Amino acid sequence: MKQEIKVPAVGESITEATIGSWTKKSGDFVKRNEVLMLLETDKASVEVVAENDGVLTINPGCEAGAVVQIGATVATLDTDAKPAAGAAAPAAETAKAAAPASAPAGAAALPAAAGKDASAHLSPAVNRIVNEKGLDPSAIQGTGKDGRLTKGDVLEAQPGAKPAAPKAAPASAPTGAPALPAAASKQGDKKLVPMTTIRKRISEKLKEAQNTAALLTTFNEVDMGKVMELRSKYKDKFKEKYGVNLGFNGFFVKAVVEALKDFPAVNAWINGTDIEYHNYYNIGIAVSTEKGLMVPNVKDADTLSLAGIELAIRDLAAKGRDGKITPNDLGGGTFSITNGGVFGSLLSTPILNFPQSAILGLHKIQDRPMAINGKVEIRPMMYLALTYDHRIIDGKEAVSFLVKIKELVEDPERLLLEV
Repeated sequence: MKQEIKVPAVGESITEATIGSWTKKSGDFVKRNEVLMLLETDKASVEVVAENDGVLTINPGCEAGAVVQIGATVATLDTDAKPAAGAAAPAAETAKAAAPASAPAGAAALPAAAGKDASAHLSPAVNRIVNEKGLDPSAIQGTGKDGRLTKGDVLEAQPGAKPAAPKAAPASAPTGAPALPAAASKQGDKKLVPMTTIRKRISEKLKEAQNTAALLTTFNEVDMGKVMELRSKYKDKFKEKYGVNLGFNGFFVKAVVEALKDFPAVNAWINGTDIEYHNYYNIGIAVSTEKGLMVPNVKDADTLSLAGIELAIRDLAAKGRDGKITPNDLGGGTFSITNGGVFGSLLSTPILNFPQSAILGLHKIQDRPMAINGKVEIRPMMYLALTYDHRIIDGKEAVSFLVKIKELVEDPERLLLEV
């Protein structure tokens, strides 16, 4: 029975996808639930698995890199076929079968010692000249240490030369260090790799944000001392009870939600000639993956506890790393947070996740001298950056929004009590 393998629906607004790669090839016998291919859309990567055992046949024009329509048949699976017997012979038997039992009659055998000494341990420069000139290394007498071939030996040799009798090694090594083989130049060594569908979409969205929004960034700094103390005190009990680490992102998500309630324009965006306000809080968390930067979002973050937020962030990060992010995970965000501090960034100006109107940038926590009540103290400080669309958010709102986040994070008891 031939079973069609079709491109699955991966989102309401998505009509086509790109075949990123096939993990199997035509003629392969595959088992049920094995991954056959990876589909890429402008929002996510989706794995397509075999629904039954069978032999795979990929349709013409459906190779890696092909753009296919949702619902199109890209391959078939012959569920009646069985694995070919003896399809893969053991390597040792294959090598044994390929090797002749004895040398052909009349063939001249090469001296074993000469062949071994001359051809072993060729330097990269010597090996390149040997290949370019089509030389037989065993036919060249080496003048280097232990009879090894030097660059000079192979430059002077002529193709077709017969094996030479070994010469006696020199009584002593020549004075002075031998000249090192010249390193091959890498000028012009480059390759072109097509952009993935996701990378193209990331580029388009970032450029759209720059071309459309009136971007402006405001900065502040937050003393992370109290949050760090709270985290240090309860992290073990938190992990034991909820099965997830107590990080810093959860505190900032809760602070952002409270600040958005006070400044609703930051949770809105421009829709044509209207301002679209949102009475829900879907907070995007930027995740760096092999495919590129993705921003899945924590849905209804205002309804979640600190533990619920941390669990949601953990699950989204895992899905991003495993290539299992869905369009639903990526869609619907109203505000985003990006944390360059995990890579060591001290300060940055993040770009909007368009059409959103603002994004919060977190950075590295660094001990710095601060003036506290007339005295200099060393405090763990973090710079905050808020990039916003000045068309909809005034400077006063942006600065006040960021100050609100600073006040809440510096007073985590107030944040958790929501007072």
